[in-house]
Amino acid sequence: MDLTQGTQLEKNNRAKKMMLWFGIISLIMSFGGWTSAFLVSKSRPDWAKDFELPLAFTISTVLIVISSITFILAKNALKKDDRNLTTILLIVTFVLGVAFIANQLSGFQQIINMGYNFTGPTSNVTMSYIYLIAFVHILHIVAGLISLLVVIYNHFKQKYTATNMLGVELAGTFWHFVDILWVYLFLFLYFVK
Repeated sequence: MDLTQGTQLEKNNRAKKMMLWFGIISLIMSFGGWTSAFLVSKSRPDWAKDFELPLAFTISTVLIVISSITFILAKNALKKDDRNLTTILLIVTFVLGVAFIANQLSGFQQIINMGYNFTGPTSNVTMSYIYLIAFVHILHIVAGLISLLVVIYNHFKQKYTATNMLGVELAGTFWHFVDILWVYLFLFLYFVK
């Protein structure tokens, strides 16, 4: 397909999708670097090999997977021009994203209650990696929540239709990416010790 073909709107839409994918690729590289450093560092003598992830991280994983499903259902409802169901599902997706962050923060508190802090005498390199990886991911969930708020606002303004849903598609792509990213990070942190 020739990327120079089509209307100006089609070209702009392709450019926006391409920019999103460039951003996603850079995030993959960043988290790939951190998980690679995690692998290299686990040979250190001060590595905490017996650490178990808090239950709150498992709960947050379930919540984020459900949020991807509700976003898909919202997009499908929009395609069928069911505005009320779309609204409900977008709001449920947003609430699940907020609940994900709340569980992540609860997980941080559980780690602190086990006696591990991010820095200081009760920290170690293992916990520092876990805090860093989870916290940076939370920042990306916040970005996803902001994009969801924009989509919800635009939906209320009736900007989207079954044939004009670029904003929903872009937000959905990013949301599914950060969801899949967390599932990968959770499984990585759970199994790689």
